[in-house]
Parts: sequence; C-alpha cells; structure tokens
Amino acid sequence: MTATALPQSIDEMEALLSRGDYVADRSLSTVLFLALKMGRPILLEGEAGVGKTEIAKVLAKTLGRSLIRLQCYEGLDVSSAVYEWNYAAQMMAIRLTEAEGAVERSKLESDIFSERYLVRRPILEALSPNVTGAPVLLIDELDRTDEAFEAYLLEVLSDFQVTIPELGTVKAPSPPIVIVTSNRTREIHDALKRRCLYHWVGYPTAERELKILRTKAPQASEKLSAEIVAFVQALRKQDLFKVPGVAETLDWATALVELDAVALDPKEVTDTLGVLLKYQDDIQKMQGSEIKAILDEIKVTTKPEKSPK
Repeated sequence: MTATALPQSIDEMEALLSRGDYVADRSLSTVLFLALKMGRPILLEGEAGVGKTEIAKVLAKTLGRSLIRLQCYEGLDVSSAVYEWNYAAQMMAIRLTEAEGAVERSKLESDIFSERYLVRRPILEALSPNVTGAPVLLIDELDRTDEAFEAYLLEVLSDFQVTIPELGTVKAPSPPIVIVTSNRTREIHDALKRRCLYHWVGYPTAERELKILRTKAPQASEKLSAEIVAFVQALRKQDLFKVPGVAETLDWATALVELDAVALDPKEVTDTLGVLLKYQDDIQKMQGSEIKAILDEIKVTTKPEKSPK
C-alpha cells in the first residue's frame, strides 16, 4: 500500500472522496479538508446508516493508509481499547527465571514490563510508527461507551499520546487521522467536542441519494433507481420509529434487482419492507393503503416528461 499526499484544497478532497465512490456534499468535503490540514480529529454525528463509518474507510483506501477501527460498546475499557500486558507470557518468564536460580527483582520487573510483553490494542496501534504513514483511526459509535472512557480519550485526542505507567508516555511520531462517530444515543461531552472539528451527517437529498444509488448499485435500472429513491424519501417523512438510512436504500435496491424488478409494485414493496424497515410496528404501519398512496404519488413525480413534437 502506497500513501497518497493529503489533498491541498476542498476540490481535491471532493475528488479524493469521489475516487472512493463516496458522494459527499461540499460542507462535508470542507470539514474533512480542514481536519486533515489542521491535524485535528473530526466528530461525525448522525443517524445510523447515513455513511459515517464509510467516510473513514474511504479516506484510508484513497490515501493509502492503514485503517484501525475501535468499535465502541458499553463497558469498553483501556485493556480492550489501548493496551494490556500478556500476563500468561509474563508468568512463564517469571517461572523460568526463578527456575534458573537467583533473581534480581528490579531486573525481572524491567524485563517483564517491556515492549516484548505489551499487547497493542487499536488506540496504541494507531499511535505507533507505520510504514505507510499515519493511519486512519476510526473510533466508531463513541456514544455507546460510558463517560469514564470518553474522559480517557481526552489525552489521546489532545496530544496524540497515551501514558503507560510501567513504560511511560507513548507519543505518535505523526498524528493519526482520527474519525470519531456517534449515533447520538447520548450527548458527547463538551470537553471532547472541543478537541474535534464537528459535522452532522444527515440524510441526503433525493438528488444526492440517486447519485449514491447509481454509484453503489449501478445494476439497478434508471427507472427503478428513481422510484426507489422517491419511495425512501417519502418514507422518511412518515412518523416512524426508525426511518431507513442510505445503507437500507442500497440494500433494498440490491434486493429488488435480485428479484428482477424493473419498477416498484405494491406486492414486491410489501414483501421486501423488512429490508428497509427494522421494526415490526413500522412495517405494520406502512402496510396496505399507505404503500399504495406513496406509490401513486411517486409514479407521478418520477414519470418521464414527454418530448415535444
């Protein structure tokens, strides 16, 4: 993998994302360009399925950098996220040394608490030297962790370093590209937000979603793609527990292509609603007349104009 130079303008950033098949609006391209230029982490918030995680993947791919992902969850701690010691190997070393005879305690301690027995987890790995240059560190769904771990991240995001009591401070030779995502199931603390540039990743407009669909699911016909986008956009206006994201739009397009659909019809929509909606109450709410009403509406809006004679 060969590292690519960082973009030197917003236009270059747009082109970089485009090469990775990511359809971004100007505001996202701007904040990503600034984050790379200023060496600052970026916090991306938005609903699940709008493409936050994909941004980190695309940056790693197009910049030729390693992608290191820390998937957050409740109860995540330092030993899982940053580092831990290989206790089994340490115990084996202690027993072998004791079996050999006299043991100098201070030397033994320095030996077993050395790099040899250090297990690097995602954050420490991201701060370590990398042959392809500073990696992309994705801290995914930070809102799933507790405030204690979030507080620990302040040192990482401020100085790009961590402190290991037995070894001292480990500082990155060059700051990693840090992407932090949140689905906003809880508020991220202001202290962490201040260390990041911020962008809200919302649902795309119909025009941009159609472009995304044509890029990611080119096997769908023009007519089917237009009707899929119109239907999903209409669904997002409904009073649902969880409206579909872009990920669901792409999954639905793929499913309909597998069923050889060339246009939307009530039966196929009803049979495949589980690809779009993930809660039974939402599916039940959209059955029957609701689906037909939306289909009748989008058939009008997506109908091609007649050419003048």
